[in-house]
Amino acid sequence: MAKTKTKFVCQECGYESMKWMGRCPGCQNWNTLVEELETPKTTRGSVSTRSIASGTTNEPQKITEVTREDEPRLTTKLSELNRVLGGGIVPGSLVLVGGDPGIGKSTLLLQLSAILAADNKKVLYISGEESVKQTKMRAERLHAQAKDLYVYTETDTTRIDRAVESIQPEVVIIDSIQTMQTSDITSAPGSVAQVRESTGIFMNMAKSKGIAVFVVGHVTKQGSIAGPKMLEHMVDAVLYFEGERHHTYRILRAVKNRFGSTNEIGIFEMNEEGLRQVLNPSEIFLEERTEGVAGATVVASLEGTRPVLVELQALVAPTSYANPRRTSTGVDHNRVSMLMAVLEKRVGMLLQNQDAYINVAGGVKLDEPAVDLGIAVSIASSFRNEVTQPTDVAIGEVGLTGEIRRVSRIQERVKESAKLGFKRCIVPSKNLGGWKVPADIECIGVQTLEEALDVMLGERAKKW
Repeated sequence: MAKTKTKFVCQECGYESMKWMGRCPGCQNWNTLVEELETPKTTRGSVSTRSIASGTTNEPQKITEVTREDEPRLTTKLSELNRVLGGGIVPGSLVLVGGDPGIGKSTLLLQLSAILAADNKKVLYISGEESVKQTKMRAERLHAQAKDLYVYTETDTTRIDRAVESIQPEVVIIDSIQTMQTSDITSAPGSVAQVRESTGIFMNMAKSKGIAVFVVGHVTKQGSIAGPKMLEHMVDAVLYFEGERHHTYRILRAVKNRFGSTNEIGIFEMNEEGLRQVLNPSEIFLEERTEGVAGATVVASLEGTRPVLVELQALVAPTSYANPRRTSTGVDHNRVSMLMAVLEKRVGMLLQNQDAYINVAGGVKLDEPAVDLGIAVSIASSFRNEVTQPTDVAIGEVGLTGEIRRVSRIQERVKESAKLGFKRCIVPSKNLGGWKVPADIECIGVQTLEEALDVMLGERAKKW
């Protein structure tokens, strides 16, 4: 009788060792090595050696001579999801959807399943965490029911493959990959080996049968997809569902997409009946704006091809500690510290004894340099208790020498500002020219941060 062999596998990076170690030599994380039974070699061949696409050959071909069939994308009524995916669902694609617990991953995919099924598309929703009755209860609450929507509770990949062969769906939802297991591997569901092998089986299913497969992935406390990093390399697209638990807005962001751009975002609002797409996010983020308060500035950020106007809020107050606090929500903390240093060095504001709190209203995260000017103006407005004009929009990147640098796609940002009723846009002077400014808005070009503060906060800024 063959002796049973065990090995220790890191649950973060997949490093294998014959003995247990407290710290993984591969990723340097502590207490991540878990004991697993060594997988016996089988004659069926591994996932990597199997053909994962129908009609493939073993002969190299010139790319100019390769023929393909133009399969139309599956467009849904969720235009926000279509935008993130690059125009719709690609048949034969494998999409990974990750996010924090309770953020709405299962809700989004169940609503998507019902929308596709109502459009005469066969959809198989497979849950490894809920029973069929529980899924039915959730579908009734979300009003997500259709005759072509099949639900199935199973974790064994072999039985799932049989169900797919029987139903022949066009879209398959796997909720979640951490609950799936294959009988060829003896380790527990959620382990590195099980996640890797199960993902390979679903990838083979998608490519060989032309089925679009959506896989839900749990995330770790650091916010990354649980399991090996290889999981994100195997799939065609990785979507993260973001948002604050105490805010109603959710953002669907693509961090990898082989069929479209990774700069697009989709915005949804969570209510008691599920997710509702937000078609004009600028109006939503500005609807609770309070005018006549120091420290508030509107900025025009660009998320993919969509300009989004949001309100930046700053609170600057004298500190009672030796080291002042610098707290930011929605923007990079290091960027805020750099802008405060520029304000102190180039403009003359004494901020070294001031606490600073920066917040982006609505829970959205801004990571592009074009919001630098808005952050700096908000801090200066709160520090001097001077109110900015409620009809102004600040656009521009701030350099270390205090200059205002050019930003991309200025025309789309200004048009969005004019559409929402703003009267002035403070933009980099290098961005002026070569395009037509809308008739109902004024664009003022500035070269330095001090000049921008003079324009937005009035003549008192010259005394700083």
